Amino acid sequence: MPREQGRKLVAQNRKARHDYHLHDRLEAGLVLTGTEVKSLRAGRASLSDAYVTIDGGEAWLREAHIPEYAFGTWTNHAPRRTRKLLLNRRELDKWAREAQVAGRTIVPLAIYFSDGYAKVEIALATGKREWDKRQTIAARDAQREVERAVAGRRRA
Repeated sequence: MPREQGRKLVAQNRKARHDYHLHDRLEAGLVLTGTEVKSLRAGRASLSDAYVTIDGGEAWLREAHIPEYAFGTWTNHAPRRTRKLLLNRRELDKWAREAQVAGRTIVPLAIYFSDGYAKVEIALATGKREWDKRQTIAARDAQREVERAVAGRRRA
């Protein structure tokens, strides 16, 4: 059977894009068990409470919810277990230094399959304050209005 090609999105963390200013982004591999892969291929996962920590020179995805595989047996996985992320040493050291800066954290943005391999997109982020969120919403609404005006002129 041929290997999957391209990128197939499983889950994304839309709340992170709303609550954080995102800086650097990175794709990391994900260490999973068999039933976790099957559950992801079925399109079931949630990143709403998930975050990334770097402990002992390794990156870990915490609080990501991948539900138990429906047709699994007693070998099924724990839904909120800690999962290891695969990064090379230089990237890991750089991100560990960046995450040490006050107010910075590493958040997962999406879980997807890239050419058949499970990947997670992570971002270095700083938290937004309430007025930042209002500014973002106002800018998005203004951009939408501009696009409507341009589309109206094209039609006329």
